[in-house]
Amino acid sequence: MATRKPKTGDRARKPAHPHSADEIDLLVELDSKVQWLSAWTIHHANAVRPNRDGLKVGGHQASSASLATIMSALYFSVLRPSDRVAVKPHASPAFHAVQYLLGNQAHDQLERFRALGGAQSYPSRTKDLDDVDFSTGSVGLGVAITAFASITQDYLIAKNRLPGDMGRMIALLGDAELDEGNIYECLIEGTKHDLRNTWWIVDYNRQSLDAVTQDRMFTRFAEIFEATGWHVVTLKYGKLLQDAFQRPGGEDLRTWIDACPNDLYAALTYQGGAAWRAQLMADMGHRNSVAALVASYDDEALHGLMTNLAGHDMEMLLETFHDIRSETPHLFIAYTVKGRGMPFEGHKDNHAGLMNAAQMEAHRATAGIAPGQEWERFAGLPRAAEAYEAFLAAIPFAQRRDRRFDAPAVPLPDVAAFPCPAGPQSTQVAFGKILNEIARARSDLADAIVTTSPDVTVSTNLGGWVNQRGIFSRSGREDRFREHNVVSSQKWAMSPGGQHIELGIAENNLFLALGALGLSHSLFGTRLLPVGTLYDPFINRGLDALNYACYQDARFMLAATPSGVTLAPEGGAHQSIHTPLIGMAQDKLIYFEPAFADELAVIMRFGFEHMQAEDGGSVYLRLSSRTLDQPDRAMSVDLRRDILAGAYWRVAPAPDTKLVIVYCGALAPEAETAFGRLLEDLPGAGLLAVTSPDLLHLGWQKRMRVMGGRALSHVETILAPLATDAVIVTLIDGHPATLSWLGSVGGHRVAPLGVERFGQSGDLPDLYRVYGLDSEAIVDGVAAAFTA
Repeated sequence: MATRKPKTGDRARKPAHPHSADEIDLLVELDSKVQWLSAWTIHHANAVRPNRDGLKVGGHQASSASLATIMSALYFSVLRPSDRVAVKPHASPAFHAVQYLLGNQAHDQLERFRALGGAQSYPSRTKDLDDVDFSTGSVGLGVAITAFASITQDYLIAKNRLPGDMGRMIALLGDAELDEGNIYECLIEGTKHDLRNTWWIVDYNRQSLDAVTQDRMFTRFAEIFEATGWHVVTLKYGKLLQDAFQRPGGEDLRTWIDACPNDLYAALTYQGGAAWRAQLMADMGHRNSVAALVASYDDEALHGLMTNLAGHDMEMLLETFHDIRSETPHLFIAYTVKGRGMPFEGHKDNHAGLMNAAQMEAHRATAGIAPGQEWERFAGLPRAAEAYEAFLAAIPFAQRRDRRFDAPAVPLPDVAAFPCPAGPQSTQVAFGKILNEIARARSDLADAIVTTSPDVTVSTNLGGWVNQRGIFSRSGREDRFREHNVVSSQKWAMSPGGQHIELGIAENNLFLALGALGLSHSLFGTRLLPVGTLYDPFINRGLDALNYACYQDARFMLAATPSGVTLAPEGGAHQSIHTPLIGMAQDKLIYFEPAFADELAVIMRFGFEHMQAEDGGSVYLRLSSRTLDQPDRAMSVDLRRDILAGAYWRVAPAPDTKLVIVYCGALAPEAETAFGRLLEDLPGAGLLAVTSPDLLHLGWQKRMRVMGGRALSHVETILAPLATDAVIVTLIDGHPATLSWLGSVGGHRVAPLGVERFGQSGDLPDLYRVYGLDSEAIVDGVAAAFTA
């Protein structure tokens, strides 16, 4: 895209921003303070604070400097309280500095930057004390979630459930983040959902961690974004350069800059005014007008001119951002200098560079900061502190101090009234039936649920829910098949009232959507209960985004199905092995794997409760497509309690029993068959159903950390009747490590059965035999354990 050219009469025309010339100067002064504080915070952490382990603390002085002016323009003028921002990870110190000036960050937090209990290395909505909207750190994900937050906001608006003002969802990103594939998956999804009110502002410093980026990439980025419906604004030249272009020789200077390779521009930026002069004269000195233009600047002024990019020009940024009235998503490509104003500005190795003590002293002198006043909010600035305080108190962003909502909990049906389907079925089918019954009930719970799936809605049994509740679309669209009397079991009408968000086949988008929907109570003041479905093996394809959603403390229910080699004919690419271990290892996510419909009903109700608890989190249901006969039993209070604790006895063992068979999920029939055969030789054996290896392990670990004085964990209580020399056989359609740790609880021998190899196509008897999951394998495991 062509560089944005200055408008005629740029200086004289009425400014689009609401500030006088004096107020712009004040904003520039505050921006200089942001730059000082971010640099000093990093220097203090690395060179002043005691270092006990000898490790480099780190921080990104150069990356903070390149984005500081953009952040100052936004937070001190442009943003409203309803706007939400995901900050470039490496600009975290600049963000903390902005928050410190706004009174949202504490001095001690900055002093403990990257230390225990201090400001985080990357903005974190769960670990930081200041006003973080979206956690960032895994590059690209903080960008994409803003699009799904905008879709979430539109979902609430369509249902008249947005209690506050509509805001813009804004991402501040480094240009290297545009290499991340999830951004382009997100672009496609945004086009499908008519994305709006989304700004992505690129800190286009043309340097990544390892190198200077390829020339002219901004034109490719512009083409991609414009093709998906975005409006692209390229901000390249600041006001000084724009003025110079109007002088004789100015057009030649513009042409030279436009053609200058990124690496040459960066090298000259590092070398300074004399190098700029030598290069310009060597390339264009034979043109009298250019020679005269260059000669009119001394070396310092020439360096200032040649690095006067729009991303560092406060007035230019204010004009641009305040000019935007359209809801169309916008990409701003703002040219900047990495390390702006620092001794290593432009150097290709400056990504993790740190100013040394002498350089920091020179930086202090430039900032006018007296020793001992490094942390003073307005030290070194030309006005009285009261002037800055008054200005900051009046800006739009400061008009609501607490920007996090506290939405009330959604009431749930009584435990006894929660739907539980009957008859032979798989947990996958039972999941769909439970949601279908909830949808029919017309309750607060039903209205709060929003489902989403990456093009596997029907095959994960969400069809009944969708038929009842419809697909969400801001603009309605009828089901053409029904209009033309084509018979189909699915009602695929789309409307603003729909409660299912259909996604394309991109698991990253699923987890980003769940992350945004699962933060609606905090971001927008309305609690949603998001439920997402996907094929269990493809959790891996979105694992980074799943981890990111949990790190945000987003609340959602994930139903992953079908699982394991039990999806027999589909072959290895569709069979999951280690997803139970992911469920156990992932923080803020509880993993369940029920075998029967009544267990699932209990777990789902708990899940909706857990998603709303102050100390709660998200829930992962690992489900199966295998149809099982359901046990004929009443759901007692004790049974319900044990299901939610992670395990219960199908057949309780006799005291000092020598054998327990433990199973998890769809392999219940094999465990039951083997158990029946072994009872003849080992009467008093026990059959244990595990519904959550995760909760069992968590409880045991908590108990191990506080030895003595604490009640036994659930798994310790469960295994207490076993003899010290008993054998435990564990069985799961997944990696055997999921359950093999049970032997460590009481020091028992374990025969762990599960899947450790890639699967293949086949039927259940063949695959269970090949992978050692059938009843014969269980009996053989018992024999081997007793003879070992």
